[in-house]
Amino acid sequence: MKLFWREPQGYSANDRNKEDMMNQKLDVIFSRRSVRQYRDREIPDEMIRDLLEAGMAAPSAMAKDPWHFIVIKNRAILQKLADVLTHGQMLRHAPAAFVVCGDITRAHGQLESYMLQDLSAAVENILIAANILGLGTCWLGIHPRAERMDGIGKLFNLPENIIPMCGIAMGWPLDRPPARTRFNADRVHRDTW
Repeated sequence: MKLFWREPQGYSANDRNKEDMMNQKLDVIFSRRSVRQYRDREIPDEMIRDLLEAGMAAPSAMAKDPWHFIVIKNRAILQKLADVLTHGQMLRHAPAAFVVCGDITRAHGQLESYMLQDLSAAVENILIAANILGLGTCWLGIHPRAERMDGIGKLFNLPENIIPMCGIAMGWPLDRPPARTRFNADRVHRDTW
């Protein structure tokens, strides 16, 4: 299945080889899907570190890097996390999860909007890195839902300046949804609205 537009003519064999290589690299993005069912298999700590390093490689406003990551592998804590995040029942069977938080005092201008953009970039890096490593993930929204933010704050004893943005359930996928594109030309505007 072709997931994105290709130039139909005028390419040499060498250009097509380069194009195929580029498509393979972009397939990492297009094949990333939310995965909610996992195999009963641990994720090695080295992989967890790789995911965190990928997250921390994300850009942030003025290089403030306001992120903090809570790594959860303890089964009892994963159950409690699922109690707080009722939309995250896959956490009950996931071998690991992250709670992605931001330090508002480190955000550029101490602005929440910058912090949320920074954290979102870090999360997307983690999701793509996990896909490369063969893991499945599911992004679980926390911010701006007060009941979720309060529940996470209490569960993890978060300081006042730390704002939980989302959770990421992760594990070895039971199955993989097919790759797809969500490209919509109606959402693209050239030079003006």
